[in-house]
Amino acid sequence: MTSQYDAAKSSLLDAALIHVPFDGWSETTFRAAVSDSGVEPGLARAMFPRGAVDLALAYHDLGDQAMLNRLATTDMTRMKIREMIAFAVRTRIKASEDKEAVRRGMALFALPIHAADGARAIWGTSDLIWNAIRDTSDDYNWYTKRATLSAVYSVTILFWLGDDSIDTQATWDFLDRRIENVMQIEKVKAQVNNSLLLKPFLAAPNWILSHVKAPARMPKMDLPGFHTSPSDESWRRKPKAGATATVIVCRMGGQIGSEIGLRTVTADSDRRSLGHWCDPRTR
Repeated sequence: MTSQYDAAKSSLLDAALIHVPFDGWSETTFRAAVSDSGVEPGLARAMFPRGAVDLALAYHDLGDQAMLNRLATTDMTRMKIREMIAFAVRTRIKASEDKEAVRRGMALFALPIHAADGARAIWGTSDLIWNAIRDTSDDYNWYTKRATLSAVYSVTILFWLGDDSIDTQATWDFLDRRIENVMQIEKVKAQVNNSLLLKPFLAAPNWILSHVKAPARMPKMDLPGFHTSPSDESWRRKPKAGATATVIVCRMGGQIGSEIGLRTVTADSDRRSLGHWCDPRTR
């Protein structure tokens, strides 16, 4: 079923990209994509309940995945943090092969009704980049890093859309300048924190910030409501023998979700671990 789902999703996206330059990410484009791809309208609507909006987000996710694939095969051990960030942002922009599709997406997510989806997509990309370069921050810096990178990535995309320089060199120069601006801000922050004159005034704000923690990481289960780092697979570790847990089981019968119930699973040397049972991809 997964392969059929992926094939139908890919067919819809490919068909939609033909119409996006003319009709944008709109209901007209969605209906045309369904007609051209041959995907059943009911299945298409189930995969993309909001039509073209969800199609645009799926296209964004494809770019994120292409970026992660490239970063996973690149040796960045000798790069500085700023160099890794610049490389990751360049890689993500290059993954957006259709500039007009990105332009139309920016117009769509600039609308107030879809602004939250656009902001969430940009934040998600920034989070993936920091996770890919092994960011270990677990305090308020977790938020400031992603917020700053989201701003840098957004303005760089806007510049890239209007860039007609050779090999988009002007965009990469613009990106380097923005990262340099961020580094200057960090230097000022360090100077302020080390200032003997300002330290007494910063005691209370720093105490409050010390209690801000990064969100807890949850297992990636391909279900709504779960957010985790792509590299976080620690939940898969096999539990001790005899450990038990109650999990939700959904078996595929004549129709999806025909049997849903609770099952108590015991981990031992002869059975699959609880982590395996809790992963819906293994059933």
